[in-house]
Amino acid sequence: MPNPVNHRPLGLIVAIVTLALDQLVKYTVTYPLALKSRMDEGIEILPIFRLRWLENRGVSMGFFHAETDVMRWLLVGMTILIAAFVGVWMWREKARQDVAALGLVLGGAVGNIIDRVRLGYVVDYADLHFGEWRPFLIFNLADAAITFGVLILLARALLLREKGAKTESLN
Repeated sequence: MPNPVNHRPLGLIVAIVTLALDQLVKYTVTYPLALKSRMDEGIEILPIFRLRWLENRGVSMGFFHAETDVMRWLLVGMTILIAAFVGVWMWREKARQDVAALGLVLGGAVGNIIDRVRLGYVVDYADLHFGEWRPFLIFNLADAAITFGVLILLARALLLREKGAKTESLN
């Protein structure tokens, strides 16, 4: 019986590249672009996309807003536990695509954890809008990586489950 291929290096590379890109972009918008000093004006990249400064003290979609140091550190602890769970899952996962998706989630989570520990908030800057309508709150590369990673995992779980169910019904 052949040994299954180990995709752990792929997951680690995806996580490290995601984390490095996230921190590089956050550094760029914070220092060279001085986005914070531009406040609401921001920097228009496209008619539908602007860089705008936001200090996110909550988690996804503004939930669990950490207004005190105790709440901040509880949030850090909770996100570290979630990141550890994702890391263990990635380490045990056999499917290449799932390992890569988990690498996106892990890299994004660690990027946001670093911000929260270092600054007390997560640096958000990406403002996608269509006129006044914004389909998302202001976000960052880490948030996008987490979202895409979760969407890949969900799509694969649904598609593989349906494919498996069709195969079983033919037998």
